Amino acid sequence: MTINRPGLPGDLPSAEVLWARWALIAVLEATTEGEQERHHRTGTWVDAEGLHLDDAGCTWWGFAPRGEGRYVLFGEDESSGAKWHEPPVDMLAGAPEWLPHEQLKDLLTGWQLGCVYWYEDGVWARASYPGTLDDDGLDCGMSRFVDRADVLRTIADEDHGATSAQDAEALLAHAENRRLTPELLMSLTSDPGWRQRDRAAMTRALERAGLYRP
Repeated sequence: MTINRPGLPGDLPSAEVLWARWALIAVLEATTEGEQERHHRTGTWVDAEGLHLDDAGCTWWGFAPRGEGRYVLFGEDESSGAKWHEPPVDMLAGAPEWLPHEQLKDLLTGWQLGCVYWYEDGVWARASYPGTLDDDGLDCGMSRFVDRADVLRTIADEDHGATSAQDAEALLAHAENRRLTPELLMSLTSDPGWRQRDRAAMTRALERAGLYRP
């Protein structure tokens, strides 16, 4: 699936599916060393605040549940023209009150935000954009999670540890259906080529992500 430029709410899968795909990759990348990093953390990870993506270069994103089937997705990619657009784009226009407005306004004030999307009652939404805005960064930021085939390729690559394409499919299916137990996680993965799996950190990340229901 191709994301439009600028992005449209309909480009994104349901928040629950997006969460499962992003969270699974975060689980596969989890390390104790990463958990202890408080500043300048890079990669994909999950913590008490939600899911994160940061390539230490041109793109960073956050994705957080807000209770009662509500989620907020926000971040920026260097491709986004939203924060420099004239006239200015009000990324919080029409936003519901349950968003983390103080946090988002701080990011806006610091010129660190490219777009904000929110999810409620099974539907994604965002502020209206002027017709002259050609990109908000959603494509470059989220396309890796929108196309299921891309997610499977990531899970099965040498950095993430799925032992086969079949195991990658099983991992993702279990994650999307919230039935990925620690035992299944370990049975369907092996050590990536360049490091040993940190089983304890992966298990903790799995619990934080909520990818299985006891």
